[in-house]
Amino acid sequence: MTSRITAGRFPGAGALSATGKLFALGLDIFVGIFQRPFQTKEFIEQCWFISRVCILPAALVSISFGSVISLQLGSLIRQFGAQSFSGAASTLAVIQQAAPVICALLVAGAGGSAICADLGARTIREEIDAMEVLGINPIQRLVVPRVLAAILVSALLFGLVSIVGVAGGYYFNVVLQGVTPGAYIQGFSALSKPSDLLVGFIKAALFGLAAGIVAAFRGLNPSGGPKGVGDAVNQAVVITFILLFAINVIVTAVYLNLVPPNKF
Repeated sequence: MTSRITAGRFPGAGALSATGKLFALGLDIFVGIFQRPFQTKEFIEQCWFISRVCILPAALVSISFGSVISLQLGSLIRQFGAQSFSGAASTLAVIQQAAPVICALLVAGAGGSAICADLGARTIREEIDAMEVLGINPIQRLVVPRVLAAILVSALLFGLVSIVGVAGGYYFNVVLQGVTPGAYIQGFSALSKPSDLLVGFIKAALFGLAAGIVAAFRGLNPSGGPKGVGDAVNQAVVITFILLFAINVIVTAVYLNLVPPNKF
């Protein structure tokens, strides 16, 4: 009765409760990382699965992103007569913004949806309850390897997407827009710094963490049988997209305020 009254009096109580449970799951996952035995086989299988479904789409999407960014920024910068800055602008945009977001979208859309569907199917078949009855911690056994795999694959995909995106941007700026290779490379080397690459890796890892935790949370809490599993998958993808853009804004704002930019 108390919960009904509270829920009726505070319409946002359900969302707050779900948010609290999500953070509690994140804490359980952090604790489960240090519990033994570590599920190495499950971790490797999940890494291979997420990589297999994300590598090719990531490479293809990164070419498009790198090309569009390079063409748009190159055209804009050329109007100001600053073609030497095109390399720095397009490359930093790919490394700091486009590459982590591409990794997150693919890991959440492909890997995260698969994680949510798998855990949701196990939940409605009462496999999770059976594991708890047998004294097996489903968080440590099933969730931790999947979340760690999402983090690792997202960080590794960031490297692939960055290389392909920068190569595509170089081709479109140098070959199609007439920027000299020396000016392109000089502008990038003058304005970029190792921390730009580091913040991209951090973003990709955080996005993978968010995708894994949200997918696991919705997979462990489906409602309404098989239809509920499908709804949970859709909700996991949408929630992850919202979180990744919020995380991106926060990390970018903190980075730009803490790390001073290089002067050309």
